[in-house]
Amino acid sequence: MSVFAAAIDRIFTHPSMAIAALWISATTSEERPIRVIRRAPDRITDFGAGRFVSDTMMVDVRVYDLPDPRSGDLIVIGADSFTIQGEPLRDRERLIWALDLRPS
Repeated sequence: MSVFAAAIDRIFTHPSMAIAALWISATTSEERPIRVIRRAPDRITDFGAGRFVSDTMMVDVRVYDLPDPRSGDLIVIGADSFTIQGEPLRDRERLIWALDLRPS
């Protein structure tokens, strides 16, 4: 295990950094408990001369916990359900997925 992988494991197991969630496959209905780090950055979109600010919901998930997320899969956090939209992206070290979510 690399130093980076050990650090990521500590971050994702820390109760103040990551929270419990449930992943549900859109194709097989398989379920798996995972830990996620929530991010909700504003996204700025230019359209002509205007700029629009929209809320987003993103989560980071360890590749170890979720080896193959796909667009359309569900992520349930507490009582809220979100659908993965777009292609999941991995970080440079291939340890974390960045998932773009929309409310279900």
